[in-house]
Amino acid sequence: MPLLGLVDVAIVGHIGDAAYIGAIAVGSMIFNIIYWVFGFLRMGTSGLTAQALGANRHDEVLRLLIRSLTTALAVATLILLFQSPLKKLAFSVIGADEGVRALADGYFDIVVWGAPAMLSLYGLTGWFIGMQDTRTPMVVSIAQNIVNIAVSLILVVGCGMRIEGVATGTLVAQYAGLAMAVVGWWWRYRQLTPHFNTTGLFAWKQMARFFRVNSDIFLRTLFLVTVNLYFLSAGARQGALILAVNTLLMQLFILFSYIMDGFAFAGEALCGLHRGAADTQALRTTIARLFAWGAITVALFTMVYAIGGSSFLSLLTSDNNVLTAAAEYLPWAIAIPVAGVAAFVWDGVYIGLTATRSMLISSALAAVAFFAIYLSLRGQMGNHALWLAFLAFLFVRGVVQTILFKREMKGS
Repeated sequence: MPLLGLVDVAIVGHIGDAAYIGAIAVGSMIFNIIYWVFGFLRMGTSGLTAQALGANRHDEVLRLLIRSLTTALAVATLILLFQSPLKKLAFSVIGADEGVRALADGYFDIVVWGAPAMLSLYGLTGWFIGMQDTRTPMVVSIAQNIVNIAVSLILVVGCGMRIEGVATGTLVAQYAGLAMAVVGWWWRYRQLTPHFNTTGLFAWKQMARFFRVNSDIFLRTLFLVTVNLYFLSAGARQGALILAVNTLLMQLFILFSYIMDGFAFAGEALCGLHRGAADTQALRTTIARLFAWGAITVALFTMVYAIGGSSFLSLLTSDNNVLTAAAEYLPWAIAIPVAGVAAFVWDGVYIGLTATRSMLISSALAAVAFFAIYLSLRGQMGNHALWLAFLAFLFVRGVVQTILFKREMKGS
């Protein structure tokens, strides 16, 4: 998955100056924000589906998929209807300079039409994970990235398009991914269709639980979005150079986060299955294994970033001014794996348990820590304060979730 963003950054990093990198950062962040806010379509679906599967309720498994996809298409329709005011609001909040904004504007106008595909993919991916099937989303993700890379390179390098070519490649890849996910569902799960019935499909009790879980995730995601949006905006207000630097360094965070999401998804699937089957011992064993793999991953990523971080950044841009400035802040990016590992692992566990209220609490407290640190230190430390606050945000989430876990197990 990180390749999708990395390739976009690498392409524009070699066809233009810092403004092009900043435009991709702004455009991508706008859609990350939009899709993060509705990330409950994936996370809520996976936890609820895994628990229904663990309880051998195949009829409810199918109803959960219908609820998720119906919600996804309704939300996507609203995004398309209100795309113009949405774009204006996003640009006013981020506050990028005119050069960056002009480029990002064209990116937005193309990629926004991928909303139905992306949100439907969220629902399907969450359902696959809940069904203990991470292979289908893996195949879809790999194929989607190949399509994105191929189309973007053909349009930019072969046809001479610039940022519009990158945006079109992203759009084509999104619908290609949705088409493959639908085919994958039919290939592997069409035998479940006899279990489907509409009884209770939109019943109040079932819908109330669906939206309670999802509302906690929605609010929790708002805190994450607020921090990430402010991080981008604070960098943008320091100029195109710092915005480009932060964009490059965030690729290291994104790369680590997607790898850790693999373990988080395993946590969602397995912990939800064990909770549905009321198997507490298997649940505790799974959590211990998740943290063991997390520790191994942290050691590997920290070593790789420390040794090859500078070389990695040079692959993304040929702008020496950006690379020189990025070297000053690279140590913060190297510390990301240590600061963030617990938050990623616990997110998977808590989603599987549908313990979404604790996720909301941890994110709220971590957001408070982020703003307190940055606003108190930005005068003395500048962009260094921004990175310190971001690492604190990741660390506090993990600490609070660790503390709250005993309460969740008592309720099991």
